[in-house]
Amino acid sequence: MKKNKAIVILLCILLLLIGVTYVDFFGIDAEGTGSASDISLGLDLAGGVSITYQVVGDETPDATDMSDTIAKLQKRVEGYSTEAIVYQEGTDRINIEIPGVSDANAILQELGRPGALYFVAETDPQGNENYTLQYVQNPDGSMGYGYVMNKTIEELLQDGSILVQGTDVADARAASIRDQQMGNVEYIVDLTMTEEGTEKFAEATRNAFNKGETLGIYYDGGIVSAPAVQAILTDGKAQISNQGSFEEAEKLASTIRIGGLKLELEELHSKVVGAQLGVDAIETSLKAAAIGLLIVMVFMCIVYLIPGVASAIALLSYTALVVLLLNGFDMTLTLSGIAGIILSIGMAVDANVIIFARIREELATGKTVRNAVKIGFDKALSAIVDGNITTLIAAVVLLFLGPGSVKGFAQTLALGIVLSMFTSLVVTRYILYAFYAIGLKNEKLYGIGREHKTLKVISRKGLFFGISLALVAAGFVMMGVNKASTGDVLNYSLEFKGGTQTTVTFQEIMTLEKVNAEVVPYIEEITGGAVQIQTVQDSSEVIFKSGTLNVEQREALNEMFMSRFGIDEKLITSETISSTISSEMKSDTILAVAVAIVGMLIYIRIRFKDLRFGISSIIALLHDVLIVLAFYAAARVSVSNTFVACMLTIVGYSINATIVIFDRIRENMAVQSSRESLEETVDKSITQTMSRSIFTSLTTFIMVAVLYLFGVTSIRDFALPLMVGIVCGTYSSICLAGSMWYLFRTKFVPKNK
Repeated sequence: MKKNKAIVILLCILLLLIGVTYVDFFGIDAEGTGSASDISLGLDLAGGVSITYQVVGDETPDATDMSDTIAKLQKRVEGYSTEAIVYQEGTDRINIEIPGVSDANAILQELGRPGALYFVAETDPQGNENYTLQYVQNPDGSMGYGYVMNKTIEELLQDGSILVQGTDVADARAASIRDQQMGNVEYIVDLTMTEEGTEKFAEATRNAFNKGETLGIYYDGGIVSAPAVQAILTDGKAQISNQGSFEEAEKLASTIRIGGLKLELEELHSKVVGAQLGVDAIETSLKAAAIGLLIVMVFMCIVYLIPGVASAIALLSYTALVVLLLNGFDMTLTLSGIAGIILSIGMAVDANVIIFARIREELATGKTVRNAVKIGFDKALSAIVDGNITTLIAAVVLLFLGPGSVKGFAQTLALGIVLSMFTSLVVTRYILYAFYAIGLKNEKLYGIGREHKTLKVISRKGLFFGISLALVAAGFVMMGVNKASTGDVLNYSLEFKGGTQTTVTFQEIMTLEKVNAEVVPYIEEITGGAVQIQTVQDSSEVIFKSGTLNVEQREALNEMFMSRFGIDEKLITSETISSTISSEMKSDTILAVAVAIVGMLIYIRIRFKDLRFGISSIIALLHDVLIVLAFYAAARVSVSNTFVACMLTIVGYSINATIVIFDRIRENMAVQSSRESLEETVDKSITQTMSRSIFTSLTTFIMVAVLYLFGVTSIRDFALPLMVGIVCGTYSSICLAGSMWYLFRTKFVPKNK
């Protein structure tokens, strides 16, 4: 590379960095569009819309029907935000909280009114005495004329007119079909029936087809569609064609989905709620991220000199691009999302550390700086790609199979992984080449690797295995002690256990910061646990969520509000609420993690051509998870909605660290001399990657530690176990993973050996 070209490249990179950073701070227009302040934030960071529905009818709804309705609504509202949550309040109410939005009326209109949906085979309703043309409210909340059936649902069920109900529909989706010859686009609604609904639908279409009738779809007594039946459909699949536009098709599909609930609901109230963590959480997180990033960049410059400066510029580019693309892909950022970004920052640093370590090794063999840089990048490529792809597999699986709260983590993690690979393999490379071309050619500016005494890890594997087994066993003992003393193995928060929601109307509008300072300490004194807060926009109403309160605690809470804040007892209401992390979300998470582990095993088997590498990686990964669980049990850290993100971060970090060591073992085995034993090869590989393991862990630990020092309580509850996981992941990758593979390799010798 010529000097002039190098200067141009450096200027282009710096100008692009400045340009992207400017957009991150100020946006692309006067309104700040595209800036960091324009990023959609989750309910925990920015608030959103809260809607409360009540079951129609005087009888208490069945618990199974409530659970089914909540599960279906959860899937429905995830279309607005992956972080939306649905939970039960009292015996007959359902709360929906959707982050990142502020227009409750628009959400209600788009969501539709949950009501009774049914299919009836019929002739044209016009002129039919069973129907009346009335001015009615449509499912989307608008008004218009439509035919309304005079009979009640009960009468229709009794006379056998209703053949299929909304609960028989598994899913309804808008779609478009393009005519390949004419080029026309037709908009349709794809219907999928449940297993039971498939039989009913087959009978309904058979009757309608044989009699030449339409299959009227009714919602709350009003007809929303009357498609002609052109065939007998026995596979549970159907299409409603001739929709005027995609929006019209989506509107009908939405109505069918919302009408497929087991319970009929009516809106009780809706409101715009404030952030659960408040402005302080955002400000302290940003401050922590900036300080942590600065410390990491200074550290890289001191340790790696010129390459460290290149990595600092690449890290700034990475950070600026992450902020830009969070906006570009319209992602909702929550604490879980921040976890994904932290992990990907660690992986971005990790890639640079691997490259720089390789460059130093090549310089130590007497190669020129130019050749050392080129060979360093080439040799580091496989470790970087393998480590990132294994973690990316997990992110993609979680994105498609995981519940909403996990998808937020998976989105930011996947974005971060792709960007970290780009900045480390492309941006850092060109900056280093440019530095060399402008005259920074002295090998002392790049650092020369030194030969380190080989660590004897394999010979001490019994000691390391014993320490790990003891720690894991201690964790299970602590869980048993907790179970005996408190009834729960871990300190589950209300997201997992449910609790009590207390709504209080104060005499003045209270900011979240004021509530935290002046009210929360008294509540925590009574409840003995953490409290979540939500303020209501343009209202003096504040919502407090705590663990389940008994009668005495509720009375004490009411007395405290009345005596200290002069609140009328009539303005204090308390309701029991269910967990926001449902059994479906738990099972979805477990399934997604299991599939991700299988996917990683398959990838490692293909790349390393040895399943024992994959099995050893998974054992090390499970070890780290169990140790962190032990820490949760011993330290009684609150297990909240960030618990899943914390565990997934540790899984991603652990697998990446282990893959780097395995990559070096694979490389060294390819050139292993006849005089060198397998034990010596593994020990040498661990020693050669030691600086990478320590420096990467240290930089990631710094990021999380600063977040812990500056963060609010909820952020600390997330950061503390994560720090334990980072230390544990470093230990397992160095002391356990290689030893485990060695053990499997010597006990199960390959057939070709």
